[in-house]
Amino acid sequence: MEKLLDIAEVSDQSGVSASGLRYYEKKKLIGSVARNGLRRQYEPDVLQQLALIILAKSAGFTLDEIGSVLNRPGATVIPRAALIDKASNLEDQAKRLVNLADMLRHVANCPYEDHFECSRFQKLLKVATRVKTN
Repeated sequence: MEKLLDIAEVSDQSGVSASGLRYYEKKKLIGSVARNGLRRQYEPDVLQQLALIILAKSAGFTLDEIGSVLNRPGATVIPRAALIDKASNLEDQAKRLVNLADMLRHVANCPYEDHFECSRFQKLLKVATRVKTN
């Protein structure tokens, strides 16, 4: 049997706070397997589960969506259609952010006192309104 990891070790290695680990456990995303006094103990594979949780959260999945994947009997299977949808959403968000950054840079350096008199600013506004927002 592999050495169990103390909650502090899991927190240090994963970057998830101890309170975050307890919350994930409450949401049934991870599970402790033992206690050493009052301290929770975890199997080493919890680090891989936490990495998946962190990645999925970064991609915009909710904890409930993550839980539906992690709590399936057998192998963890991530629905490919959901991944494609999230990837498309991230691409849309990236486009909006690039347009916003362009606009901010232009406004900061625009020679016009009134930005609405600037044709470039007007074009950036039109582009910003064409990009799909969710």
